[in-house]
Amino acid sequence: MLTALPGPVKGAFAFLLFGLNTVFWCTLLYVVALVRLVVPGAGAKKGLTRAAMAIGENWVSVNSWGIDAVGPIGWDVVLPEGLRRDGWYLIGCNHLSLVDIAVLQRVFNRRIPLLKFFIKRQLIRVPILGLAWWALDFPFMKRHTREEIERNPALRGEDLETTRRACEKFRWAPVSVMNFLEGTRFTEAKRERRKSPYRHLLPPKAGGIAFALAAMGDVFERFLDVTIVYPGGTPGFWDLLCGRMPKVIVRVESIPVPREWTGGDYEGDAAFREAFQAEVRRLWEKKDALVGTLLGEERAAG
Repeated sequence: MLTALPGPVKGAFAFLLFGLNTVFWCTLLYVVALVRLVVPGAGAKKGLTRAAMAIGENWVSVNSWGIDAVGPIGWDVVLPEGLRRDGWYLIGCNHLSLVDIAVLQRVFNRRIPLLKFFIKRQLIRVPILGLAWWALDFPFMKRHTREEIERNPALRGEDLETTRRACEKFRWAPVSVMNFLEGTRFTEAKRERRKSPYRHLLPPKAGGIAFALAAMGDVFERFLDVTIVYPGGTPGFWDLLCGRMPKVIVRVESIPVPREWTGGDYEGDAAFREAFQAEVRRLWEKKDALVGTLLGEERAAG
């Protein structure tokens, strides 16, 4: 059994598996993406898009099998009823580690459409993965800071238009758009540096989901609020490969997308922006309390 092997041996096995699995499925993705570029007709393009999503799901499935093979991992997952593979979801989550992505993929794979992440535009240059993300229609973004917009007002509205163009192709097939609202991984040092009002979270950045809702608010059916907790300490990716992640807790709440979230101008309307940010802060206060409760229950059980 792989679980009985030393950690570094399991890590080497899992790394090799992930690498070979990635090369195999990405090669198929490149072929599908190239055919989609040249084939005429929206119907054919939609069919090829669905084929690319199926390839992505197989990629995730094999990776998830590898994670379980080097375990054991205690999976404590609570999902809402009614999740559908043909639904349109906007997802928000706290962010602790690179491992979060593997956890989310394993939890949601084939329960909802393949997860799509907003990715910095420069990451398209990442070997193998960059083109695979492009083939899977991950939205590549270049966001402007408020300071940049103040220096050059002509940039106002460009972020929304970029998001709208990136999301337009999502109308071809059901989609799950994922956003880590903190914008970076949580550490205690970052929490103190940012003077976070939360005990277990960094302050959320509402712009990402605001732009996605402005671009596709009429399409998204539910907002999935995801909370991840690692009771044994936050693992790194090598810890995951070596089977050193004893337990992960995932809680998912399904929330109808409020219509008032979808009709405002986040950049240009200060009142709407403040109201939207206030809603996100309330969501984050609830999440912070949930993380504290889950950690407290684990300590009491231990």
